[in-house]
Amino acid sequence: MDNLDFLPMTPSEVQARGWDQPDIVFVSGDAYVDHPSFANALLGRVLEAEGYKVAMLCQPDWKSVDAWRAIGKPRLFYAVSGGNMDSMINHYTANKKRRNQDAYSPGGEIGLRPDRATAVYSQRCREAFADVPVVIGGVEASLRRIAHFDYWSETVKPSMLVTSKADLCGFGMGEAQIVEIAKRLREGKTIRDCRDLRGVAYLMGKKDELPEHAFERPIGKPVTTTRVLPSYEAVKEDKIAFAEMTRTLHQETNPQNGARLIQAHGDRTLVVNPPALALETDELDELYDLPYTRMSHPMYRKPIPADQMIRDSVTIMRGCFGGCTFCSITMHQGNAIQSRSEESIMKEVETMAADPQFKGVISDLGGPTANMYRMRCTKPEVEAICKRASCVHPTVCKLLDTSHDPTKSLMKKARETPGIKKVHIASGIRMDLARFDDEYLEDLAEHHVGGHLKVAPEHTSGKVLEHMKKPATNTFDHFAERFKVASAKAGKEQYLVPYYIASHPGSGVEEMIELAEYLKASGYKPRQVQDFIPAPMDIATCMYYTGLDPMSMKPVETVKKLRDRKVQRALMQFFAPENYFTVHKALVEAGRRDLIGSGPQCLIPAKAPKAALEAKRTGDAPVRPTKNQGRRAEQKSRQKPQQPKGPAFPNDRSYEQ
Repeated sequence: MDNLDFLPMTPSEVQARGWDQPDIVFVSGDAYVDHPSFANALLGRVLEAEGYKVAMLCQPDWKSVDAWRAIGKPRLFYAVSGGNMDSMINHYTANKKRRNQDAYSPGGEIGLRPDRATAVYSQRCREAFADVPVVIGGVEASLRRIAHFDYWSETVKPSMLVTSKADLCGFGMGEAQIVEIAKRLREGKTIRDCRDLRGVAYLMGKKDELPEHAFERPIGKPVTTTRVLPSYEAVKEDKIAFAEMTRTLHQETNPQNGARLIQAHGDRTLVVNPPALALETDELDELYDLPYTRMSHPMYRKPIPADQMIRDSVTIMRGCFGGCTFCSITMHQGNAIQSRSEESIMKEVETMAADPQFKGVISDLGGPTANMYRMRCTKPEVEAICKRASCVHPTVCKLLDTSHDPTKSLMKKARETPGIKKVHIASGIRMDLARFDDEYLEDLAEHHVGGHLKVAPEHTSGKVLEHMKKPATNTFDHFAERFKVASAKAGKEQYLVPYYIASHPGSGVEEMIELAEYLKASGYKPRQVQDFIPAPMDIATCMYYTGLDPMSMKPVETVKKLRDRKVQRALMQFFAPENYFTVHKALVEAGRRDLIGSGPQCLIPAKAPKAALEAKRTGDAPVRPTKNQGRRAEQKSRQKPQQPKGPAFPNDRSYEQ
């Protein structure tokens, strides 16, 4: 591949195209991989297709303004993003320790982007060319568009528009907004003239007046409602106000009826317009049919881990209607499923198959989930007024089209394409939907699983699952049994790899002991433990910070101390020798000595194994829960256990408007 096959990244590449200056400069915390799974590539190609001169400034040295000035002054605006991930989650683990790899950097090298990259990059844009508009976007800006709790500093921070000093924030996926912004600026309008767009947020000056507005929608009258969020100063000081802010925000996520939101930040007012409307199939097809090289830029001498992982994957949809409280997908991609056409997807599959470097294996055919393709509300007029946060919790909505037929057809055509040896399904399987279709499970087991299938039941405690907005454990048990039957029918010995979360709000020692008992009885031994990370704007993050469920305003117990989080991780991996003493102390303090010994139900033996003694000798000190946690666990252990509530079968469904 020649450098000219990519969007220009260096001053010499800009000059090679004969440009006096670029129209738009993308500043990104990610390396440039020309693949539609990378936001800077997708948005850059979209603008290029509209006739704009687009340059890439990827992972610039932020300690100096030199890289900004070298690439040239953009004629229209800077488009700034921290990258495909929030930079703080990219940099730090749940225990706030520095990660040892950045998957979006050459060679996985760390340190090529700053903490809170969007704000830092924006300030450099201002320093380089103060008169050029700055538009921030991407996951980091999208999830920090209002006042939010920042886990890494344990403080409530203002909107990123305040810290970045940007002119405009485009939240969500951003294609519609960025094209319209470019169009208006090219026509001679100002960045202030873009404040009426859906999917943007901005800060008004202290002397500005709130403009009148009317946001058109496909069905019904234009949206003219404005809701006032508690001020930044209020949510910083009052956790009840923070919970009220979170509840209001999540009530207004449906772009077809979501209100405009305003929030005072000192003497300025933050304005958040309703989200952008979901893209139609033909609009989504246009984005993915653009001429991507599907490769990293030739300037990189080391492989980019995310590129290697994603290059042979195919995105078939975006969005998620699951409404999980710990997940940010809905707040960024939206809750309406936006699906590509089968023709567009197959065109991409055939292009991959014809590539001499392609080895014949599609690593994933999916998106946020693998089996929500083409699932939408069957009544658009109801969808237009619906305020329900999840289409599948507490029960699957009776108006949701749960047919897997489009997915099955797509899977079959992809695996039968000449040049395709295997099509893996690596995206998560939504088990409460998959249980509706035995044929889908049989296709999955026979053709698309390489021995192990990843699923995410997340927990076993009914209380915790309710806080997560996830289905009850019996849903997973039902799915597991049917997957086992489907695998046997295919003549294969295959296994599920369940993922669980430790330290989620509502999860204490007793809930983790319950999970450990379940894992012991089921024979599961999780190799990795997923610790809850409070990402900005999530409902679960509000629970973590305030101790309140913002939707009900009821109290939620949370663990915040590092040692308590370590106890939860250890209980999930009770079988690991290095966790023996931590688990032993937790069980003793919880009054669960019945789980210590040689019985079939016991989690650990009464006598410490040699490996545990060796781990202790080499410095892995045991961690013990707090006294209050131990007392609560002992009290609850004496109570009659309750069965988790929730639907078990597809006929147990209801609709809530």
